[in-house]
Amino acid sequence: MATVSAAKRESNSNLRPLRIIGEVLRWAFLILWGLMTVLPLYWMLIGAFKDRVAVTKMPPVWFPSPIVMDGWVTLFTRGEPFRWIFNSGVMAVTVTATNLIFAAMAGYAFSKLKFPGRDRIFWAFMATMMIPGELTLIPLYLLVTDTLGLGNTYAALVIPNLVSVGSIFLMKQFIQSLPTSLMDAARIDGCSEFRVFWKVVLPLARPGLAVLAIFTFVGQWSSFFWPLLVANDKAHRVLQVGLASFKYENTTDYGAMMAGAVLAAIPIAILFITMQKHFLKGITVGGMKG
Repeated sequence: MATVSAAKRESNSNLRPLRIIGEVLRWAFLILWGLMTVLPLYWMLIGAFKDRVAVTKMPPVWFPSPIVMDGWVTLFTRGEPFRWIFNSGVMAVTVTATNLIFAAMAGYAFSKLKFPGRDRIFWAFMATMMIPGELTLIPLYLLVTDTLGLGNTYAALVIPNLVSVGSIFLMKQFIQSLPTSLMDAARIDGCSEFRVFWKVVLPLARPGLAVLAIFTFVGQWSSFFWPLLVANDKAHRVLQVGLASFKYENTTDYGAMMAGAVLAAIPIAILFITMQKHFLKGITVGGMKG
């Protein structure tokens, strides 16, 4: 026994340098990856406090000196950032809310309720994801602007995105992992189907709803092409379209665009920090179920 123990100790002592090297390499990789992730955010932040020459200077200026506010002044004098933020907020919040409601309801129906043609309807929805968005863009634009007459309105920004097939699929997969026995017990206690959904399903589906809320909000907040097509007047211009207005015919005011990008990043950062706990839990649960 003494010989075996000595052999184990000798083996562990021989492996210890390899473990230390592996640990150092792992931490070095993680730190490098973290720096690469933060670098674009840092570049955006310092770009908002540079003059026009320093923003595009090569080699790049990593520490602006002196710090100037030209980009911010241009943003607030030539643009309407608060109006753009308000419009983007209306679009993003409304679309996120409708996706949470309708996707959760559809996900519950497709995963826990039994009705004729359920699977066929679901897969018909899934088949629409195979259609490229560019293929439906022109018919959708004509429908919204010409047929419905909703051009340059908040409705044009919101209605085409009230709920997406991807949102329904995400919620269906998440709700499907919830125990059906809890819902059956609620029905035995006399709960209506809506009350089962409201009191049992939704509280258990919070992590999935958090993931969906973050993905939907970020996607809508960053939306550019569709708002540019249907709501490009000053009253309904969203933030991303407004920032593009600083790109002129012969030059681009990168300082103003960087300053606007900093403003655009603040709501997303607040949303993620607020819902980080549920977001990480949703990803973890989804990975375990998968």
